[in-house]
Amino acid sequence: MIVMKFGGSSIADASRLRHVANIVKNYVQRKPVLVLSAMGDTTDHLLDAGNLALKEGKVEIKNVEKLHQETIKNLKLPVQKEVTVLLDELSRLLSGIALIRELTPRTKDYLVSFGERLSVRIAAAYFKSIRMNARAFDSWEVGFFSDSNYTQAELKKESWDLIPEKIQPLIKGNVLPVVTGFLAKDEKGTITTLGRGGSDLSATMIAAACKAEEVQVWKDVDGILTADPRIVKDARPVQFVTYDEAAELAYFGAQVLHPRAMMPCMKTGTPVLVKNSYNIDAPGTKIEHAQAAAKKSPPVRAITSKHKVTLVDIVSTRMLGQYGFLEKVFSIFAKYNISIDMVATSEVSVSLTLDTAYDLTDVKKELSKIASVEVKVGKAIVSIIGNVKRSSEILGRAFRSCQLIGVPVQMVSQGASKVNISFIVNDTEAAEVVKALHMDFFPAED
Repeated sequence: MIVMKFGGSSIADASRLRHVANIVKNYVQRKPVLVLSAMGDTTDHLLDAGNLALKEGKVEIKNVEKLHQETIKNLKLPVQKEVTVLLDELSRLLSGIALIRELTPRTKDYLVSFGERLSVRIAAAYFKSIRMNARAFDSWEVGFFSDSNYTQAELKKESWDLIPEKIQPLIKGNVLPVVTGFLAKDEKGTITTLGRGGSDLSATMIAAACKAEEVQVWKDVDGILTADPRIVKDARPVQFVTYDEAAELAYFGAQVLHPRAMMPCMKTGTPVLVKNSYNIDAPGTKIEHAQAAAKKSPPVRAITSKHKVTLVDIVSTRMLGQYGFLEKVFSIFAKYNISIDMVATSEVSVSLTLDTAYDLTDVKKELSKIASVEVKVGKAIVSIIGNVKRSSEILGRAFRSCQLIGVPVQMVSQGASKVNISFIVNDTEAAEVVKALHMDFFPAED
């Protein structure tokens, strides 16, 4: 058994669904389970409709209706009634929002769920029309139960047992399950969404719980690349990475797979293969345990950058070795729910980075009671993801590259996972640094 997840751009319209069906046909012998996102821009259209109902009291679903009705017509499908029922339900929900002028997180989850619920019914009907034994399932029908933290729900432990109980009999019965990604239900039976990376998490959860051979995440890129292709034109796909490396790449700017989506497969060791539905011949990137990936390991896997970063330098105003200094610093950031990216410390000072989006007025006021504080905006984090055993070589080459292009490094940090070395430069210099590093670590192939 394998799990195949297709994102919104991969199933954006009738022609893309036909293409996906051809891909799936090639894997039928491996007993796939499909996990689908909403079609194209449907989630955005649903949120726009919700905001229109909330602010102007209008009910408008023409964008959602048009895409799905046109897809049904182009594919000549017999699911008009099922789709009409869902669209009517959507209209009633929007009428309620327009009437009471309220859109709570709980209602928002219900609203966006229509995207996935529509896509799986249309896709399953099309697969069935071309003689594939497909059946559409809402995720809660196959064991997805969560807490009630609407818009970013977490799956409950019992899902680990419920999912294989529901899925495995279908596989044994030669059914092709087509499951909604991103969704679950809480103990009250209310629809929840799984937050960022939710559809990928749905796929990896099924794969891990059912002990699948692998999970394939089909995107619109050739896998994880050595750098952002918008910065480095000759960036190339990375054939293998470890779970830790993939998580670090995602956290520091490579938007291919969200770290939380990999957690189930990290737990069970299930390989994740990132493939391109627009370029099916590309080998993609396999994400697996360190031992398997290490045999194919170059010194550096990839280089990434995170922009719009704020650097905060904090120096204690008390005597050397002040007890509890770091504890006080981090408790202040925790108090204001501010997430820290990078940290470099000494006995009496700490430098750290944050997203520029945070308002630091109150934080700076509190920190000033125990330290001198300097806030510097307009920075970027450049991260090198690679083999920690060669960190001296990597650092030496990185600093030499920065020196050659005249860019000063303002802070350095090696992550606790030991697979990433990151440093701070000015935001305006980050692209030049990434290009220089890529040229050094990934010279042009003959």
